[in-house]
Amino acid sequence: MRHLPPTAPAARDRRIPFRPFVAGVVLVQVATSLALQGCVAAQQPAASLQVDRREAMIPMRDGVKLFTVILTPRSRSGLLPIMLTRTPYGVSGVGSDGLVPVAQRELAADGYIFVAQDIRGRDRSEGVFMMNRAPRDPADPRGVDESTDTYDTVEWLTQNLDTDNGRIGVMGVSYPGWLAGMAGVDPHPAVKAISPQAPMTDTWLGDDFFHQGAFRMSFGFEYGNAMEAAMSGARRARIDRYDRYDWYLQYPTLQQLADANDAMRLPTWRNFVEHPAYDAFWQSRAMTNVLTRPVVPVLMVGGFWDQEDLYGPIGAYRTLEPRDSADQSYFVMGPWFHGGWSRPGGDALGNIRFGSNTADYYRESIQRPWFAYWLHGKGARPEPEAWVFESGGNRWRTFDAWPPREAAPAGLYLHGSGRLSFDAPADADGFDEFVSDPRSPVPYAPRPIDGSRWREWLTEDQRFVHGRPDVLSWETEPLAADFVIAGDVVARLFASTTGTDADWVVKLIDVYPDTVAGDPRMGGYQLMVNADILRGRYWRSFSRPEPIPANTVVEFRSFLQQQLYRFRRGHRIMVQVQSTWFPLYDRNPQTFVPNIFHAKPGDFGAQTHRIWRTARFPSHVAVNVVPS
Repeated sequence: MRHLPPTAPAARDRRIPFRPFVAGVVLVQVATSLALQGCVAAQQPAASLQVDRREAMIPMRDGVKLFTVILTPRSRSGLLPIMLTRTPYGVSGVGSDGLVPVAQRELAADGYIFVAQDIRGRDRSEGVFMMNRAPRDPADPRGVDESTDTYDTVEWLTQNLDTDNGRIGVMGVSYPGWLAGMAGVDPHPAVKAISPQAPMTDTWLGDDFFHQGAFRMSFGFEYGNAMEAAMSGARRARIDRYDRYDWYLQYPTLQQLADANDAMRLPTWRNFVEHPAYDAFWQSRAMTNVLTRPVVPVLMVGGFWDQEDLYGPIGAYRTLEPRDSADQSYFVMGPWFHGGWSRPGGDALGNIRFGSNTADYYRESIQRPWFAYWLHGKGARPEPEAWVFESGGNRWRTFDAWPPREAAPAGLYLHGSGRLSFDAPADADGFDEFVSDPRSPVPYAPRPIDGSRWREWLTEDQRFVHGRPDVLSWETEPLAADFVIAGDVVARLFASTTGTDADWVVKLIDVYPDTVAGDPRMGGYQLMVNADILRGRYWRSFSRPEPIPANTVVEFRSFLQQQLYRFRRGHRIMVQVQSTWFPLYDRNPQTFVPNIFHAKPGDFGAQTHRIWRTARFPSHVAVNVVPS
C-alpha cells in the first residue's frame, strides 16, 4: 500500500474564538446496523453504489480474529480512502446485495472503500464480548480494548489492501459511535478523521443505562437481555403483556424483576447491581474520560430528540472543545431521534414538522464535504464550528462556538397559581405540593406502551399527563414575541419531601395556541422541548449517595441537555415537574436505602413533595437566549 502525505490546508479563520422494540420482546437501539444497512436496490443502481465484496478474519495483537467485510467500488479510479465502521450488531449481511449501505450512499459518490467489522465476541468474530469495554491497562503490552482493536484493524488494512490512499475515517452511530470515538484514542497514523454519532459517551450520567442516577429500567433490562442472554445462558426475556407498563408494574422491586427473569446471569445487570453510583467502574468507561482531546478531526453528531444517547455528543464535544488547539472539533445537532440522520428524509418526527428533509441535508451538505476534505483533500476546510437546527424556526444555523457566545442567561421562574414568568418571585413563602406514589407511577408515554412509538416518544403531546395530581405545571402567558433558546438548559429546583429520597423529572414544554392554522390537530399541543430526570440521593455527589433530609428545602440541579429552539409568538412556555417516569425509569422507594437494586417492597411508600417558589428558594429553569 502506498502512503500519501497528509493534506496541509490553510489555517482556519475563526471569527469568534472559542433502541425500538423487536418482536414485542426487547429494546434494541435504532442504530442497530443503521450505518451498515443496505436497502432495496433501484432497478438501475448508480455505478458508484456497486461494490465488490470480500470477507477477512483480521488478527489482533492477542491472536483473536475479528470478522470483517470489505466493499470496494467496482467503478474505482485510483486509490481511495477507507471508511471503517465497527459494531456489535453483526456485519455478515453488509454488501450482500452488491451495493453500498444505504446510510453511506452520499459518501459513495466521492469514492470510498467501506469496511465493516464485528467487535470481539459478536456475531462471527472471535473472543469474548464485554459491554462498553473498559480501557486496557497501559502497563500490559498485550492488553486489549476497543482502541487497540481499531489500531490493529487499521494496521492490517494498510498492509493488506492495495487500493487505498493511506487515509482512513471511522464513523458509527450509538454503540458504533462510541467505538468510533475510541478510534481517536492513541489513533493509528492512518486514521485522519472520526465521526462519533450519538455515541454512548457516559452510560451513567446521561446515556443508555442511567440518567443522573435514575436507572433506565426498561432499556437496561431489555437491551442487556438482547445483547447478553445467549452468551450468558440466561433466558430470553418474554414480555407477555401488550402494555409494558402493566408488565413492569407487576414487579414492585428491581430485585423481583431480576429474580423472575434471570437477569442476574447477565453481566451488564450484575454491573448495575454492583455499581449503582457513579464510581470508577462507570467513570473509566465514559468517553469523556478517555477521549479528552481531538488528536484527529472529530465530527460529533446527535439529535435533540434522541431517546437513547442525547447526552453523548453534547458531553463529548464539551470535553474536546477546550483542548481543540488545532481547530478540528466539530458539532452537529438536528431534530432527530436516535440515528434519524442516517435515514432518508428527516422532515418530521412524530407529529412535529420541520419544513425540509433535514437528514438528507446533513448527509449531503455536512457529512459528505466534511469527510471529503479530510480523507480526499477536496474542497475548502470545513466551516463553521457547529451546524445546529433551530426547531420552531425550522432552519439550519451555523456558529463559530457552541453554545453561542452571544447567548444571554435567562430564567423561567415558578410562581403561584401555576404561573411561569421571566421574573424571580418576591414572595417570602410559597410552594406547590403533590403526592408521589410508587404504586401508581406516571407513564413516560401514552398507554398502551407497546414499543411502537419508541422513536418519537419524546415528541408526544404531554397533555396525556397534564392535570394528573402527581404532575405539577406552570405556564406563561402567550408570548408577545418569539423567544429563542440556545445551549444548556438546567433545572434548579428547591424542593422538600416527607421521605428521604425522591426523583425529580423536569420538562420544558412548548404549548401551541388552541388554534393552529393549517393543522388543527396541533391545537393546544404540548411539545416536550427538553426533559430529564435526577435521582435525589445524588444531591451532593453522583459518586456518594446520601439521604435527603426530610422536610428540609434542598436545591437540586438537573441538566436537561441542550437545545436550539424558537418558541413562537402566541405560544406559551410550560414547566412540568413529576417524580416518576415509568417504566423507562425504575421507581424510587422514596425512603433512602443503600442500594436501590436491593430495595424491599416495604421500603417503597407514597411521599409528599413540595416545590418551593420564593425569593429565598426561587425554583426555575435556566436557559440561554439569543436574538430572535
